[in-house]
Amino acid sequence: MRVGGPADYFVEVEDETELGAWVAWAREQATAVFLLGGGTNLVVADAGIRGLTIKLGRNFAGSRWAIAEDGARVRVGAATNFKKFVGETLDRGFTGLEFAEGIPGTIGGGVIMNAGAFGGEIGEVVEALHGVDRAGRVSRLSRDALRFSYRHLDLPRGFVVTALDIRLQRGDPDTMAERAAEARRKRGKRQPLGHPNAGSVWKNPPGDFAGRLIDRVGLRGERVGQAQISPQHGNFIVNLGGARARDVRELMWRTRDRIWAARGVWLQPEVKLVGEWGAL
Repeated sequence: MRVGGPADYFVEVEDETELGAWVAWAREQATAVFLLGGGTNLVVADAGIRGLTIKLGRNFAGSRWAIAEDGARVRVGAATNFKKFVGETLDRGFTGLEFAEGIPGTIGGGVIMNAGAFGGEIGEVVEALHGVDRAGRVSRLSRDALRFSYRHLDLPRGFVVTALDIRLQRGDPDTMAERAAEARRKRGKRQPLGHPNAGSVWKNPPGDFAGRLIDRVGLRGERVGQAQISPQHGNFIVNLGGARARDVRELMWRTRDRIWAARGVWLQPEVKLVGEWGAL
């Protein structure tokens, strides 16, 4: 979104030992920890983020493949670029992530929000997660300990994901290419280009689409300051240049209140509002 203020403390870590030490330090100091991925679905408050913000460095990016006749198991670092990894799976001929063609950010951020589109979700292919718990210890969460839901993963408090174990099946190259191209075409047609944004603002309510509800109450194009509901798609808020985080949040709450009053539907944010907001 290109909005928001500074972090009190910011560190970029390159291995699990360093990560664990910082997490343990923060716990000893009673300091909050915020893990920053690619930042693609965040709205950071104008006052910034209190406590310690941690970003995983380059050593947490990349993938290791174990390929068999029927499929592959892949260990993927949480800092790996999501779009690049999807391209890698297609190049190698393994299916399961075509829906994610074009999703920005890191794969770690993708799993935290159970990223999905066009009928697919990353949670469907995850076998285990590796990371550091709130005491700073290296830990592993098996599939049966992972509770995925729509655009959400319920993790133990303070757990920092450092890598994913993913299971993929071999696929037909033509079919996979067609699915990826269709996802890319739909995104190019529906999503706004040229202005900073954080992707879909609202989760789709059961049986409907947030963008369609916003259109029905006439809010497409609505503005607060330099924040605008995209004229191209009602479920996107764009920064026209110089928007403040408070403008984005005010526009979000105005949208939610209008839809509640007109349609009786209470929208849930898909973007994450983080930092010190205070009262609106």
